[in-house]
Amino acid sequence: MTNTSVAGTPSPSSSSDDALVSVQGLSKRFVVKHDLFGRPNSWLSAVDDVTLTIHRGETFSIVGETGCGKSTLAQLIMRLESADSGRVEFDGQDVLAAGRAPLRALRRRMQLVFQDPFSSLDPRMNVGQIIAEGMQGLGLDRGQRRIRIQELMELVGLGRTFERRYPHELSGGQRQRVAIARALAVDPEFIILDEPVSALDVSIQSQVLNLLRDLQRDFNLTYLFITHDLAVVRHISDRVGVMYLGKLVEVATKDELFRRPLHPYTQALLSAIPNPQADSQHRAERIVLAGEAPSPIDPPSNCRFVGRCFRAIDRCREAEPPFEPSHTPGDHLLACFNYTPLNPMQNRGSNHDE
Repeated sequence: MTNTSVAGTPSPSSSSDDALVSVQGLSKRFVVKHDLFGRPNSWLSAVDDVTLTIHRGETFSIVGETGCGKSTLAQLIMRLESADSGRVEFDGQDVLAAGRAPLRALRRRMQLVFQDPFSSLDPRMNVGQIIAEGMQGLGLDRGQRRIRIQELMELVGLGRTFERRYPHELSGGQRQRVAIARALAVDPEFIILDEPVSALDVSIQSQVLNLLRDLQRDFNLTYLFITHDLAVVRHISDRVGVMYLGKLVEVATKDELFRRPLHPYTQALLSAIPNPQADSQHRAERIVLAGEAPSPIDPPSNCRFVGRCFRAIDRCREAEPPFEPSHTPGDHLLACFNYTPLNPMQNRGSNHDE
C-alpha cells in the first residue's frame, strides 16, 4: 500500500481546509407516475437538498430509518446515480461535472463497500481474482499483482489459503473482508461503507468494525459510514448526520449528539437504545412517536416530521425549517423550529459506553 501512516496526526477539525468531500444542496427524485400523455406528474423524493462536509481522516456516519435516502445519497456522491441538482466536490474537483476520464481517475480515489458481501462478489471468481479485478489499470505485471493480492489479504485478516476459494465457501465475515480488500486494491482515500456489518452476526460485526478502524488509522482513510444501528454509530463515528425522509435533520460530533441531541427525531432514536446497567428507578423514559411518516412521494412543503413530533408548533406546519447552526454551544447543525435538549432521564446516550 502506498498511503502514509497517520500516527500522531491530529484529529479531524471543522476547518474547511481539511474538507475531502463537500456536498451542497444535493437532490434526487424518481418518477413514479405519468399522466395520460406520458409526462411525469408524481415523484419520489429520495434525497432533498442535502449539504454536508466530510473531513480528511474522519468517519462521518449517516443514520436513519430504512428508506430515508441514506444509500441513494451514497450513490449520488459516487455518481452511480445522476443528481437532479446540487454539487459534489472531492478534494476540490466537481464530481458531477467530471468527464469520463477524470471521473475514472476520481473513482480510483473513492470506493464503495456494499451491505451484502455475497451479492456484491462475483460467484464465478475466486478471492484472488475478485481482488485483482480492480488492479487492471495500475500497470502491475502478474507477479506484482500476486504479491499485492497477498498483502491485501493479510491486511484484512485472511490467510493465503483463501486466495483460491469462492464466495460460497466463505462465511459472511470473510466475504466482507474480501470486499474490503477489493476496495483497498486501488489505494483509495475515501471509502463509502453502506451498511457493511448489518448482515453479519454480532460477534463478527465487532471484528469487522475494529478492522475498519485499524485500516483507517494505518492508511489515513476517510469513511462515510451508512447504518441504522446506533450502537455501531457510537463505536466508529467521529461525526454523525441524522436523515429523515430524504433530508438531513441534525449533524454533530458523536459525543455531542449522544450527550445532547436536539432534534426531536434524534431524541426519539436515542431514547430507544437499551441500557441494561440502569435499574428500574433510573431507567430512561422511552420516547414513542405517534402518527405515521408522510410518504416520500410528493412530500409536504412544511416540516416532514411534524405529524410525529411531540414539540410541533404552528410554525412547523406552515414552513420547512432551515438546516443551520443551533443557538447552543458546540458544532451542531439541525433543522428544527422548536428544539430543546432532553432532561437527563430521557437521554440514554449519555449513560453508557463512555
